[in-house]
Amino acid sequence: MGHLNLPASKRSSNPRQWRLLDIVTAAFFGIVLLFFILLFTPLGDSMAASGRQTLLLSTASDPRQRQRLVTLVEAGQHLQPIEYCPAEAVAHMPCEDPRRNSQLSREMNFYRERHCPLPEETPLCLIPPPSGYKIPVPWPESLHKIWHANMPYNKIADRKGHQGWMKREGEYFTFPGGGTMFPGGAGQYIEKLAQYIPLNGGTLRTALDMGCGVASFGGTLLSQGILALSFAPRDSHKSQIQFALERGVPAFVAMLGTRRLPFPAYSFDLMHCSRCLIPFTAYNATYFIEVDRLLRPGGYLVISGPPVQWPKQDKEWADLQAVARALCYELIAVDGNTVIWKKPVGDSCLPSQNEFGLELCDESVPPSDAWYFKLKRCVTRPSSVKGEHALGTISKWPERLTKVPSRAIVMKNGLDVFEADARRWARRVAYYRDSLNLKLKSPTVRNVMDMNAFFGGFAAALASDPVWVMNVIPARKPLTLDVIYDRGLIGVYHDWCEPFSTYPRTYDFIHVSGIESLIKRQDSSKSRCSLVDLMVEMDRILRPEGKVVIRDSPEVLDKVARMAHAVRWSSSIHEKEPESHGREKILIATKSLWKLPSNSH
Repeated sequence: MGHLNLPASKRSSNPRQWRLLDIVTAAFFGIVLLFFILLFTPLGDSMAASGRQTLLLSTASDPRQRQRLVTLVEAGQHLQPIEYCPAEAVAHMPCEDPRRNSQLSREMNFYRERHCPLPEETPLCLIPPPSGYKIPVPWPESLHKIWHANMPYNKIADRKGHQGWMKREGEYFTFPGGGTMFPGGAGQYIEKLAQYIPLNGGTLRTALDMGCGVASFGGTLLSQGILALSFAPRDSHKSQIQFALERGVPAFVAMLGTRRLPFPAYSFDLMHCSRCLIPFTAYNATYFIEVDRLLRPGGYLVISGPPVQWPKQDKEWADLQAVARALCYELIAVDGNTVIWKKPVGDSCLPSQNEFGLELCDESVPPSDAWYFKLKRCVTRPSSVKGEHALGTISKWPERLTKVPSRAIVMKNGLDVFEADARRWARRVAYYRDSLNLKLKSPTVRNVMDMNAFFGGFAAALASDPVWVMNVIPARKPLTLDVIYDRGLIGVYHDWCEPFSTYPRTYDFIHVSGIESLIKRQDSSKSRCSLVDLMVEMDRILRPEGKVVIRDSPEVLDKVARMAHAVRWSSSIHEKEPESHGREKILIATKSLWKLPSNSH
């Protein structure tokens, strides 16, 4: 076959045209190759993760960028879910961040108290679960064992295993029930206390366990009908409060430092310290005075461990006894390294002179204000707290749950408001169960939070269920937490424009009536903080597959539903129970179990 002879002008194309075509073709195939790399290879995942982290850092370092993202989420215009935080944030507590707080003063442990960053200082992201996370072991089995993968922290088991705190056994951590002062088990220790204290029969109901370890003391008291709230700081025993909550035992993170603990006066029937190492007599007995403020008249104080008959702590032990005598506490027993006192009923008998300079508070010091309230070096007068609140004058458990507390009656129209609130919540909870199919008796529901509890009516309606409820009283609303404690329930003060003092993934069920009211200014319709930040915080403390129930107006719930997608919740809106008045509706949301891509670690 002959060759086709072309004119010279046809045989040699313009070299410049060929070079341009080569460049266009190469660029096209380069883009296709890059697309496949980004979509289907680990390098692409890594680059995407790097981009996400860059975005997260930009929302933390650039307040304007963060605010733009918040505005888009609020308007429902952010079509993708909010990004996840990096893997190292699995146990992040914004207000108890040791990296941030370690720069603060050590005086009176100020650096270990709550110190919250401003919203614009934090990245807007969702806290991930740890690798291998599983839905928690159901109650009551969880009291004795939890998944190791959910809290892969071996420090306590390694250091305290010989004292019976906890042990690693295969896939689980197990809890034999021991503690530093009761290696033979909390049950045996509580039997000893029962020789001196009426632990049975309903006389005692609310207890505070200070410096609680993994809360075996509080967990064991539950079988006695005593509801113990345990607290400890975030400290070298990594995540001890998280272990307590994973077990299904009431607990939260706190430090007795420079401020009052977030409870009203005379909240607890029993206060307990087992080697909590709180220096009760330091700073002119300031910490003992705070314990006295919280302990109900006629209540019991138990201290085990140093300095009680402890080697080389004779002075500290003598000082502790001197403070108790100055406050007219009755010494019930000294049993080994355990001392038990009973608080007197009636106005304190402080002598005019005592070695600690103790004085009664004047009437200008509110006894129950306790949100960022500096510790006072004066003793609360029982007469300054209105109503009957001493053990022996209030009803025993469970009668005290439904009897109107005198601290409710002293409020304006308190009796009528209390009784109406009790009826309303009994009706609402019945509707939740029967019509909305909320399985509140399920073994998967143990730790419950009411974010706007008022008189604790929601918690009271759940009293027969195997749950406990953290009743939160917003610090800017009427301070009704004393009524909740008088009913034999537990809770704390909190401002929902700040993160809550708990670890991630610690509540199975969160309930809130009037979510927008938690962030509104009292004197205007403007918000003090963002609803987006509040929902991101709710997501942080909610367990995967946990539920949220929100009651509010249709307009507010429409906003919440838009934001629910952004925090990866599935949600639906329902009509309220037919007997209730007003315009509110009910939103039910479920948090999905999502996991970080493997390259994000």
